[in-house]
Amino acid sequence: MGIGEAVRRALENEDRELAETRWNDALPSRSLEHHWGGAHFGTRLVDSREIQIPCPPDQVFLPIQCIGYGRRGWYRYNWLWSLRGFIDKLIGGVGSERQPRYPYCLLPGDVVGFWRVEAMQPNRLLRLHAEMKLPGRAWLQFEVQGGRERSLLRTTAIFDPIGVWGLLYWYLLYPLHVPIFKGMLRGIARTSCQSEGIISSAVGS
Repeated sequence: MGIGEAVRRALENEDRELAETRWNDALPSRSLEHHWGGAHFGTRLVDSREIQIPCPPDQVFLPIQCIGYGRRGWYRYNWLWSLRGFIDKLIGGVGSERQPRYPYCLLPGDVVGFWRVEAMQPNRLLRLHAEMKLPGRAWLQFEVQGGRERSLLRTTAIFDPIGVWGLLYWYLLYPLHVPIFKGMLRGIARTSCQSEGIISSAVGS
């Protein structure tokens, strides 16, 4: 086995372990929710947030599976997502104009902006892998748990930095992560509940 193949397999194994990790079990909730800059998980940096929504999981997952598409886009601060895509395009990246094959229904392998769908479990999980120019590797994961009347929605941003530039990139952008991901959670919650005419007090908190 050559060095290239060995590295590729090592990365695949590492990514599989990452994919199977449940952050709420692997790391203390205080580290995930209150530590500025996110929590450390090996070499990776993890920023996880959650919200309770008075809707069943299938209803909550509907706006998730069409995220990044159309007028709703990312449910908050769409102009910042577009700006990041514009910058990526300027430096030779894929930009943010790519759209999935089937509107309002992301499937594994689909692209949406500078993300690619890495994993999809209907009504439970969506994981996106970043294909933009980065000093590292990045993922954005959505998880939904719950019963017939209430769900827990968790978003997790994961970054595997490369060297000092990767760390600088993460910590310089982290102040923007807070409003962006909080706003996205609330936007998904609001959209989920509007379909049944429900107004969640959590959305306004």
